Amino acid sequence: MLKLLSEKDRCKIHEAGLAVLEEVGVRLHNSKIYKIMLEAGAKEDKNDSKKLYFPREMVKKYFSMCPRQFEITDRKSNRKIIKSGGESLYFTSNATHYLRGTSKVPVEIGESELIEFLRVVDKLDNVYGVVGTLIKEYEPKYRDFVGFRIMAQYTYKHLRPCIYTASGAEAIIEMADVVLDSKSLRENMIFSLGYSIVSPLTWSNEALELFYRTRGYGIPMMINSEPMAGATSPVTLAGSLAMADAEVISGIVINQVLEPGRPCIYNIGFAHVMDMSTTQALTGAPENALIQAAGSEMAEYHDLPSASWALSDSLMLDSQASYEKMMTLMAHTLSKVNLIWGIGNIESSKTISPEIAVIDNEMIGSCLRFSRGIKVDQEHIALDVIKEVGFDGSFLEVDHTFKHFREEIRHSTLPNRINRVNWEQYGSNSIEEKAEDVVANILSNKSECYLNGTQIDKLLKIQTKWMERI
Repeated sequence: MLKLLSEKDRCKIHEAGLAVLEEVGVRLHNSKIYKIMLEAGAKEDKNDSKKLYFPREMVKKYFSMCPRQFEITDRKSNRKIIKSGGESLYFTSNATHYLRGTSKVPVEIGESELIEFLRVVDKLDNVYGVVGTLIKEYEPKYRDFVGFRIMAQYTYKHLRPCIYTASGAEAIIEMADVVLDSKSLRENMIFSLGYSIVSPLTWSNEALELFYRTRGYGIPMMINSEPMAGATSPVTLAGSLAMADAEVISGIVINQVLEPGRPCIYNIGFAHVMDMSTTQALTGAPENALIQAAGSEMAEYHDLPSASWALSDSLMLDSQASYEKMMTLMAHTLSKVNLIWGIGNIESSKTISPEIAVIDNEMIGSCLRFSRGIKVDQEHIALDVIKEVGFDGSFLEVDHTFKHFREEIRHSTLPNRINRVNWEQYGSNSIEEKAEDVVANILSNKSECYLNGTQIDKLLKIQTKWMERI
């Protein structure tokens, strides 16, 4: 497991985070939640009607209520326990644009593009969850629950809608009952939610309303800090970590006050760094990988599940996209981040591509194999086999090889693993071209539908109702 911070480092960062909450405070742009937090022990600022201070005793009380593990599932009952140091699960991410193949010109995501992307991701074995996106045909206030309907129809994966309004989240809860065919949501958590604080240290009305209106269901809530080192947080990575720790803890405390025992995910992994020469917010720089991996170590320090994303600043399917994605994917996998977003994403999460998703899926497989390491025991040292084969035999022919080769040597068809002569005979295809072929093959088949006609009709009625209400 990758380790960037010592125990003493983590303690120092957390102590600074607690000092931020107690001495600098947090701004809450929601009078209702402001009053609730006052009653829970927060201290007001006489000169700022939106700022509250979170005393250490209050933080300790409510932070301790947060579960250290919980369960989510997809629609095929692939249940996963989410806990610190546990399994890494890979998700797509939100976006605004869509890119196919080696094109350099993305288009705005519409319903047809989203469906196409979902159909491809649905077939990728290393991707566990899908995240909502922009849908150009619909106003922003409708996109969360419309996206949920589309995702539920075209993939069985765990669903993580991108929330635009608290009302949209309420609509999704109603839709989930239809998707589950009235089975218990608490026992079949097929979707999760989340929202980001506005750095530095400001919770928007939208975020706080989301927390409030979705309380009481046990829905996991990802608490996101998205600091930009050098702009919205200190340029030093340790400083950004300290402020982000305070931001995430404040969100967890708020959620525990509203719903004691609500599962929360500690997420500093959406952090950016600013390129001082271009003022561009970067996501594929080595500093991103450092602060994001360190964020998972802070989550481990708190014994909480973690999240992050693996992105690239590249604008197309190219070498930059591959090396930046591989760097962040490997860092997060080795850091045991629980929920890793960004599969299929480039351009700092602005753009998704099915071909990139295919290549990302391949890279995940390599990361997972690397993270398993080398098993050392009598069976795997294979001294008896070495003696048996001696000087003149072949290890290709012994039972030991047939017994272990699948677990030891990962099989893959996407990278080139043949000699040049055979490669030329098969068309001399690059990995990008192979990814295009995989996508084309998936899309040439009839799309699967994971809802029946009655469910689709009910969801459309709920969609119409909430459109009229909102």
